[in-house]
Amino acid sequence: MDNMVRLYSVIIKELLILLRDKSGLLVLFLMPAVLVLVISLVQENVVKTTVKILYVDKDKKYIGREIKEQLEKTPDIKLVTEFKGRGIDEKIAHNAVADGDFQFCIIIPEGTSDIVEKRAKEQINQALSANGDDQEKNVSESINITNDLIVYYDPTIQGIFRIAVINALHRVVSGMEMDTKIRLMSEILPDHINAAFQAAIGYDMPVEAMEDPLDISFNMKNDRILGIKEQFASKFGFEKMPTSVQQNVPAWTLFGIFFIVVPIAGSIIKERESGTFMRIQTMPVSISTLLFGKIIAYFPVCTIQFLFIFLIGKFVLPLLGTPPLDTGGAVAAIVLVIVSVILAATGYGIMLGTICQTYEQASMFGPISIVVAAAIGGVMVPVYAMPGIMQTLSVYSPLAWGLNAFYDIFVRGGNVMDVLPEALFLCLFFVVTMSIACIFICFKSRNS
Repeated sequence: MDNMVRLYSVIIKELLILLRDKSGLLVLFLMPAVLVLVISLVQENVVKTTVKILYVDKDKKYIGREIKEQLEKTPDIKLVTEFKGRGIDEKIAHNAVADGDFQFCIIIPEGTSDIVEKRAKEQINQALSANGDDQEKNVSESINITNDLIVYYDPTIQGIFRIAVINALHRVVSGMEMDTKIRLMSEILPDHINAAFQAAIGYDMPVEAMEDPLDISFNMKNDRILGIKEQFASKFGFEKMPTSVQQNVPAWTLFGIFFIVVPIAGSIIKERESGTFMRIQTMPVSISTLLFGKIIAYFPVCTIQFLFIFLIGKFVLPLLGTPPLDTGGAVAAIVLVIVSVILAATGYGIMLGTICQTYEQASMFGPISIVVAAAIGGVMVPVYAMPGIMQTLSVYSPLAWGLNAFYDIFVRGGNVMDVLPEALFLCLFFVVTMSIACIFICFKSRNS
């Protein structure tokens, strides 16, 4: 009986402690709910992603109009003919894709309709000609005239999305080619029938007057008359297909670095609970010195973590059958990004340590908030595969800034100037979090 009373007392004690921590309870129930909501929305939308494609019609004739009309009927494809409130040309579209603002752009070259008509007529004439073997060489040389459609795509785009878009375009082009051949056949065939009949009897007779069908051979080859040329959209002539290592190593490196917030926040909370932080404040040391001391202490830890994961990508993953990590030659850009990322991560950790009341709150809120930021930032699922609201929120994720900067270097071949905007955003995030931390510390010091 005594043991049951003791057990009951322990249970009551633990429940009272838990109930007193209102913030901890809120984090305990709210954060997993947010995580489920975000991850479910992000992953669910992958199977029904709407891809926005810039469309530039330089042909201005029926081929460009027909392709545009058919693509607009294709599910999950949205054509965009204006960018930033104005019309687009090939240069604007190429640069928009190269900058990562869009994943694709389709260019319809000038004169496409005329060349398609010419190629279709030549194929039909060759098929109807009695001397097809004699004419085949001349026709094939004419058909080899190139005026292919051009598809520029962001090298960071995942293969499944690129293949889906290209396949959709192939289907549209094939249907358009067939419609063109049928239309031209209806125009050309009567003349061939009349010519064959005239050659047989020596004079013209209307086709309607023929009692028996004329024996005319027809063996048209199913050669494509309009090709599709895929190209990387790169401002630096970077033409290598990015590997899975180039896309995954920087993503999960960022994810790991931001988990430094747990030990940083934990150390601040333990110092506060033990009274160490209060005793330090009585010494002639400014708050900024205390906080920046923590940043400098954790900075090499994050740097070693970064180097460790990158060395795995460079030397260990190739032993398991993957390509080695190719970081390009922009070392200064990599250093700038990683310094900015570490500052942002440590600043966030210090802010959590000052705001959270208990270690349990920090250990719950910190990791889950990082997972959410990683999810909406494109670490788990590409941003372009997310719902519209998630794409909007991704703009505010520091992991998205760091990831885009690494993609600019590794995949798009960028340099310091190309990653400078993302680095500035990360540094601004650091300044904001540190300012919040200082304000909270000063407020608590005045009220203690």
